[in-house]
Amino acid sequence: MPFHPTRRQMIALIGATLWAGTTRAETTATQTIQGQAFASPWRITTPNATDAETHRVAIDALLAEIDQQMSPWRDDSEITRFNTVAQETAASPQLTTVAQAALTLAQISNGWFDPTVGPQVAQWGFGPIKGASMGVDRWQGLHATGDSLHKNNPTLTMDLCGIAKGYALDRMAEHLQNAGLQSFLIDLGGELKSAGQHPSGRDWHVAIEDPRQTRIGPATALRLPSGLSVATSGLRAQSYALGGVDYGHIINPHSAQPATGTLASVSVLHSSAMLADGWATALAAAEEAAPQLAAENGIAALFLFTTNGSLHQKSTGGFDRHLL
Repeated sequence: MPFHPTRRQMIALIGATLWAGTTRAETTATQTIQGQAFASPWRITTPNATDAETHRVAIDALLAEIDQQMSPWRDDSEITRFNTVAQETAASPQLTTVAQAALTLAQISNGWFDPTVGPQVAQWGFGPIKGASMGVDRWQGLHATGDSLHKNNPTLTMDLCGIAKGYALDRMAEHLQNAGLQSFLIDLGGELKSAGQHPSGRDWHVAIEDPRQTRIGPATALRLPSGLSVATSGLRAQSYALGGVDYGHIINPHSAQPATGTLASVSVLHSSAMLADGWATALAAAEEAAPQLAAENGIAALFLFTTNGSLHQKSTGGFDRHLL
């Protein structure tokens, strides 16, 4: 499938990754297949007794379909067609499912997740979507039904990059489970979802990378029990410095400016990878207001803040109970 350098590809690099603190025996008890989608690597780890390779073709096809539906980097995608029409277009059930989830999250998060922010992301050099500056309509002017997308204002656009990868991760897990696999860990561009246990009998272990530019390696590690997903969003990878200020790909939708505060990364645990992905995006945009927003909505999140080069963390919703 085409390589599309999206603003989420570098979030993958600062996200949760396979925890390196496994023993040699634990490593040899598993097998891994891997590929590429959405400008990010994907990896499925299973016990050795599982023939994971037989699922590669189906996984590639599933991810290619989602890319064709939701990638704003493709001229022929469904989302691009909607972004370039004046009012309404037919849409696949998969696209409308994700669009409805995005609009619901926008409402619940008081607009910190905003699927109309694409033109502002592009304005700061991180995306392809062209359109009007955010106006009074914003996400309230978008609507999704079972088979179509609608906009109140012809200049409005929809950007699902902050939630679609999580949806794809859920679909990958669903495929494997329907095929009879009971234990696996999927890594899709740094967002992870688990099922069952590691062959050693423990929960799957993953690490969250240190978000500071000068550090390489994990900041912390956590257990990922069966059925949970973790998504991380932050400013480390896709950003640039101008006039002594670092500008990142995460846009504060209320100011239309890149998030530039002390919140370096946020990781979210949720049974739905789609919602973990979306909430990680919303909370990263909310910056210093993020912990309160997460607490008010019962979101299990880990916030890594940087102050004068030092890293400190804060958690909500019981996230700390999963730390190793």
